Amino acid sequence: MIILGIETSCDETSASIIEGLANKVFLKSNIVSSSMETHIKTGGIIPENAAREQIKFIIPVIQDSLEKANTKLDDIDYLAVTYGPGLIGSLLVGVETVKTIAYVLNKPIIPVNHMLGHVYANFVTEDSKIKTKNPKLGSNNQEPGTNIQFPAIALVVSGGHTDLLLFKNHGEYKLLGGTRDDAAGEAFDKIGRLLNLAYPGGPEIEKAAKSGNPKRFRFPRPLIGSTDFDFSFSGLKTAVLRETQKIKSLDKQTTSDIALAAQDAIIDVLIKKTLKAAQKYDARSILISGGVAANQKLRDKLILNAKSQKLKAEIFVPQKSLCTDNAAMIATAAYFNQKPKSWNEVSVNPELYFDTK
Repeated sequence: MIILGIETSCDETSASIIEGLANKVFLKSNIVSSSMETHIKTGGIIPENAAREQIKFIIPVIQDSLEKANTKLDDIDYLAVTYGPGLIGSLLVGVETVKTIAYVLNKPIIPVNHMLGHVYANFVTEDSKIKTKNPKLGSNNQEPGTNIQFPAIALVVSGGHTDLLLFKNHGEYKLLGGTRDDAAGEAFDKIGRLLNLAYPGGPEIEKAAKSGNPKRFRFPRPLIGSTDFDFSFSGLKTAVLRETQKIKSLDKQTTSDIALAAQDAIIDVLIKKTLKAAQKYDARSILISGGVAANQKLRDKLILNAKSQKLKAEIFVPQKSLCTDNAAMIATAAYFNQKPKSWNEVSVNPELYFDTK
């Protein structure tokens, strides 16, 4: 089965071709065009600007993806597209493009929840022709796309979402908890602005934190000891704000020290909640996904803590290029959750959350 996936929920414009065989997905192409340079200038994403750029790039991105995969539109069995959540203008670019292709070629569409798409980045197996080296994460980390067993705990951690889910099987999942205010990625962005770092804040804070002094600052870990699986990061942001207001001038070392302390606070909460859920539900796999999952310290510390707690669950993290928004994860989610619809049955849902079962 060959699926063309389209992702345009925020500022990326992406198209991917995957081939599903038995219980595996092989990545044939994954083209991503980002308008990040535009958003860096404005310190964040302006929805209208993002949609305009996506209108320019959606057709070239699809053409490039087909060409790289040596595939024609007639060869496609299904079309997959993100229909929510996201920016309404951006979602419309992807959905309306896919509906047009589906109508012309009489192909079925599998609409995909963007957040579930992130989880399925862990199920991608790269085609040998385009395989890239994955960063070494530790001896109990598994290659993406291999040996994922249920039940699984999935952490979706990105700019807009921080959610923990229990997966009993494909299509059978339960939302255990989510953020009550700022998502982890959003907290990174806001703290980055407080430290005068470039947008997006997460990667910049990670860079700055490498030379930070771990003993200089310590920030609160909101809800780390709560009995539920909810998250809250607005209090951490406020704590960083107060600290920066005390300091007349942020020199490079102070910026690094604060960045490290803030990063550690976020990571500690994410790990504590995720491992607690894995223990409670006797998970056989732990799946980490979303843009924040690209943070190397989060990856390394999660594996270290899992080992120290002697968890049986294997930890899976996508290669870093598949952590941020991309169409490969959307096509893969569609393959494992095949609920095709006609072109006239698909519409965008910007406020979509989890339709749990």
